[in-house]
Amino acid sequence: MLRLMLHAHPRIAVPPETRFTVPAYYYRFAFGDLREEPNRRRLGRWIVRDGDTGFEELGLDGDRFVEDVVVGPPTLGSAIGIAFRSYAARHGRPRWADRRSGHHHQVDVIRRLFPDAQFVHLVRDGRDCVASLKEMPWYTRDVFHAVNSWAEAADCGRRARRLPADGYYELRYEDLMADPEIELGKLCAFLGEDYDPAMAEPCLVARGVIPHARSPYPNARGEGVALRPGSWTSRLEPWEVSLCETVLGERLAAFGYEPTGAPAADRAHVAAVEEIAARRRRARRRQEVRDRINRFRERGPVAAQLTVRQLGELARV
Repeated sequence: MLRLMLHAHPRIAVPPETRFTVPAYYYRFAFGDLREEPNRRRLGRWIVRDGDTGFEELGLDGDRFVEDVVVGPPTLGSAIGIAFRSYAARHGRPRWADRRSGHHHQVDVIRRLFPDAQFVHLVRDGRDCVASLKEMPWYTRDVFHAVNSWAEAADCGRRARRLPADGYYELRYEDLMADPEIELGKLCAFLGEDYDPAMAEPCLVARGVIPHARSPYPNARGEGVALRPGSWTSRLEPWEVSLCETVLGERLAAFGYEPTGAPAADRAHVAAVEEIAARRRRARRRQEVRDRINRFRERGPVAAQLTVRQLGELARV
């Protein structure tokens, strides 16, 4: 919904979810030194032709994009930025954004690629998020994973508050739903843009940018039960409410969400969430260590060199 609100702004384009920004970063050594033209061509073709990147969602001419990457600045961030910039140009907009739920784990990577990136964190009651995940057709994991996913997102958001004031903005879904004009106005002020009333009517723009059959969010075009704040009260089982409030209690309170006073969750259920959390922490730490080591092997800069501000940020690195 927030993606559509931002896309309704006359100066901002936000495409459907793609899947090449972070994978391209971790695969970057496979493409070789991007200061060499054949390697930029290889990167561009991978973005276009690999079936997992979601490039087709941008509606761009693949051959044209590859040539734009070849003649563009020789950095990974520039190649990725060219894709989104081209999407924005297709819609007549000067600015672009990228929305993907897993990006909260990749703030450091995205800042390497785009040093002047602005992060917008939309926080929703963890109980509503768990209820929604359970009902998503693409979500194949259980409620224990869903609870842990919200905990991770909340923790990442709190760590991101350490970013510069012009680099991170946090708003609550419930506040956005209650008074979209006020909340979107404050968001636009953070982005350095004027508020446009069209942003408060995302259903109108949805008809043009989200074909219903392909949308992973059945309620993206209108108001449904899953979009109503507090709908978790009728969508979660009592034991699931207890699990959410036992595991997420402190985090929920930190974001202003009131507990129901549900009884403590079964210890075995809590242990299941803790085991998932520990396993995922170990996996992330291994990835972070590998990346720190790989940075010593960097064959050139990775940051985008597409805007004056990006070039200025790069010069200060």
